[in-house]
Amino acid sequence: MFSRAAFRAGRVAAANGGLRAATASASTMPLRAASAMPSAFTKTTSVAAARRTVTTDAASAHVDKSAVPQSEDEVFSINLSDESFETYELDPPPYTLEVTKKELKKMYYDMVVVRQMEMAADRLYKEKKIRGFCHLSTGQEAVAVGIENAITREDDVITSYRCHGFAYMRGSKVRQVIGELLGRQGGISYGRGGSMHMFEKGFYGGNGIVGAQVPVGAGLAFAHQYQGKKNATVILYGDGASNQGQVFEAFNMAKLWKLPALFGCENNKYGMGTSASRSSALTDYYKRGQYIPGLKVNGMDVLAVKAAVKYGKEWTQADNGPLVLEYVTYRYGGHSMSDPGTTYRTREEIQRMRSTNDPIAGLKQKILDWGVVNEEELKGIDKEARSYVNEEVAIAEAMELPEANLDVLFNDIYVKGSEPSFIRGRTADELRYFD
Repeated sequence: MFSRAAFRAGRVAAANGGLRAATASASTMPLRAASAMPSAFTKTTSVAAARRTVTTDAASAHVDKSAVPQSEDEVFSINLSDESFETYELDPPPYTLEVTKKELKKMYYDMVVVRQMEMAADRLYKEKKIRGFCHLSTGQEAVAVGIENAITREDDVITSYRCHGFAYMRGSKVRQVIGELLGRQGGISYGRGGSMHMFEKGFYGGNGIVGAQVPVGAGLAFAHQYQGKKNATVILYGDGASNQGQVFEAFNMAKLWKLPALFGCENNKYGMGTSASRSSALTDYYKRGQYIPGLKVNGMDVLAVKAAVKYGKEWTQADNGPLVLEYVTYRYGGHSMSDPGTTYRTREEIQRMRSTNDPIAGLKQKILDWGVVNEEELKGIDKEARSYVNEEVAIAEAMELPEANLDVLFNDIYVKGSEPSFIRGRTADELRYFD
């Protein structure tokens, strides 16, 4: 509620045409009202001045090379950059992370596989073998790979339509992802879902409606809590979906019930054809939870992502309720295959991010510097990943098309064993009886 003195000051400012009159009128306010203004402003500016900016440097971690063991499975500690995180009403995660050489190699391999898979999808779309919507995550591989390395298969993940990498990391084969894009029976959703609707055990999509996965994710977190499980649900959405009302409804419910929900905004800087700053009044997405603590993460560094999500899962396991994370990342391509991605940003910006902040190149540089791999071994990992994707794509292209039978429309509606005796079809007299 405004004080009468402040209201009078506003009227004076409006009448005299500017801030100068309003500032001058502060001297005529009662002492309490006038003195409150500068102190509040001073506090705000001091906080802003001390604010830390999260880097998008993909090679920001460091380690003493002599501390790297010879064994593939022996644990050692790496040090993350002090610009890896920003926090809101939350202590930051530890800036050290325990890893093994085997784990680092696997992270690198998985990011290369996801990149190659998305590049194959890009090629197949341009050859008109993939039709309809297709949203690629080239440049954002560190988010999917880092998250999976911080959780277990008993945890749940749900995301938006930029989902191919998450489907692979949750256990799907590349042939199932590409097969789905091609509309083949061997696809992850039997060729009926396409790019936006992919599912795997513990992975609930792939959702085509902007922001719709967020309240569903809150429901998955509630299921863990209801069943007494100490598991978390990772709920991902884009900066373009962050202004959806259902996102805030899910925040409110998750906070009220202290759900083990790790909400996460993949902030790749651009929604569908527009920059985040043009569409969002507050681009600090990790602060959007208001009453939920937030954590901003360098989403181009797979190690920072792993550390953040590991910390988040421990937070939920301690019954502290939800967190709102923001993964600062970047997509090299357009919003979808129909978007060239260069009408609202420059080619120079894209090239700069590719050449200086690429998540794969960043980890590659570090594991070479640390002696985790040598050049020859790294070439072998690259070759293995590319060969695997090429073989899987060839298998997907050879898959059969779905059977042209209307009965398939009634499949996968009910969990097996829970079906009713029959279900209506498109008309009242079209009935499908379940055996």
